[in-house]
Amino acid sequence: MMPYILSILHGSWLVVQVGLASLLVAMALGLLGALGKLSSHRPARWLATAYSTLIRGIPDLVLMLLLFYGGQIGLNALLERLGEFDYVEIDPFAAGVLTIGFIYGAYMTETFRGAILAIARGQMEAGMAFGMSRWQVLRRITLPQMVRLALPGLTNNWLVLMKSTALVSLLGLQDMTYLAKQAGAAARGEIPNAPLLFLAFAGLMYLVFTSVSMVFLGWLERRYSLDQRKV
Repeated sequence: MMPYILSILHGSWLVVQVGLASLLVAMALGLLGALGKLSSHRPARWLATAYSTLIRGIPDLVLMLLLFYGGQIGLNALLERLGEFDYVEIDPFAAGVLTIGFIYGAYMTETFRGAILAIARGQMEAGMAFGMSRWQVLRRITLPQMVRLALPGLTNNWLVLMKSTALVSLLGLQDMTYLAKQAGAAARGEIPNAPLLFLAFAGLMYLVFTSVSMVFLGWLERRYSLDQRKV
C-alpha cells in the first residue's frame, strides 16, 4: 500500500506547480480584464466584458477540453496552411496552466474590478493633481489598496482554482487524481475498496492544501489591514 501512497504524494507536487502557475496567469489576466472594464476606451471595455461574461458562463470541464483539443487542432491547421506538415502536440502542463489561468482570470477580473471601484476616486484625482502620471497613480495608489480589498475574493478564487487542478488529469498529466485512480485500479485485487481509499486520500491532500492556503492568506489579509480601524 505504501508505494501507492508515495506515488500519490509525488503527484501532489505537480498539483502545487499547476496551481501556483495558473494563479499567476489568472492574476495577470484578471488585472488586465479589470483595467479593460474600467477603461474609457469602448473596445477595451467590450473585450473585457465579453471575456469575463463568456468564460464564467461555460463549465470549466468543457472549456478545458475545448481549449486543449480545439487549440491543438487549430494550431496544426494554421501550421499546415503555412507549409509546415509536422504534427505539433501541445505540452499538457503548459496547456493545463494556461487553460486554468485563462478560466479563473475571468473571475479575477470581477474581483479586481470590485476592489478598484471600492477605492475613493478622490485619491486617484489627488494623485493626478500632484502631477503623477496614470501609471504612477496605478502603481502607487490604486494597486496597493486594491490588493488589500481584493484579498477576500482572491482567497475564494484561489481555493476553487486549487480544486480545479484535478481537471488536468484529463489531459494526461499524472497529478494526484490521475495517480489515485491508477492506484485504485492496480490495487483493486489486493486492497479492499482500493479505489475509494486512494481517492479519499487524494481528497484529504487537497483539503490540506486548501487549509494551509487559508491560514496563509488569512495572515496576509490581517497584515494588509493593520492600519484599518476594526469596528
